[in-house]
Amino acid sequence: MTKAGQRWDPERYRRNAGFVAELGLPLLELLAHAPGERVLDLGCGDGALTERLAALGAVVVGVDSSAEQVAAARARGLDARVADGEALAFEAEFDAVFSNAALHWMTGPDAVIDGVWRALKPGGRFVGEMGGAGNVERVKGALTAALARRGHDPAAADPWYFPTPDDYAGRLAARGFQVEEIALIERPTPLPGRLGDWLETFAEPFLFVAPEGEHPNLIAEVEAALDGTLRDGGGGWFVDYVRLRFRAVKPA
Repeated sequence: MTKAGQRWDPERYRRNAGFVAELGLPLLELLAHAPGERVLDLGCGDGALTERLAALGAVVVGVDSSAEQVAAARARGLDARVADGEALAFEAEFDAVFSNAALHWMTGPDAVIDGVWRALKPGGRFVGEMGGAGNVERVKGALTAALARRGHDPAAADPWYFPTPDDYAGRLAARGFQVEEIALIERPTPLPGRLGDWLETFAEPFLFVAPEGEHPNLIAEVEAALDGTLRDGGGGWFVDYVRLRFRAVKPA
């Protein structure tokens, strides 16, 4: 189990969240790395996107707080290491730091940004995409309401940091980064299965506010509450993602 009670089972992640790496492909274009550049993949997960980076010629080091995910990344032949994103130990080693769908799990953003700054060479760039303001708002609202109806307080369980562009750009600039671009992107995202599978994969800290025996009924209640808003005409589920995408440079 990793930070905030969230467990990362690589097989479950592959089954329920394979879309995460695919939706991160446009971020590789924003990274625009040259062959041979050293890139740190911050929050590499099972290494699916890290592997794409390596195939495109980058010399990649992946780090993640989940030992299970790091093991899955290593099984792909990648240089992957267990590390806390809020306490990075690298010093001027990388031409770029890249992060997809991971920074919103790191609730000490200034510590993350400081570690990225230290890890970058002068002139290096920080390119990332994370959950932004409004991300999964409907899901979170239905989940917290269902917990409250059961007499549970979900406030302390929230594991996410979803900033506005102004908030995150301000933090980057305060550390010395030059922010070249930053924007919110609304991206309703189809799921490969039920909303309940997504909740079990990504929202465990909320679920475990309640006893485990309550989880099936809790999930069913959340699905019922969102059936009219987060299902398409064919009955498929989607999630109300809002992403914050940015590119910032450490001056030379």
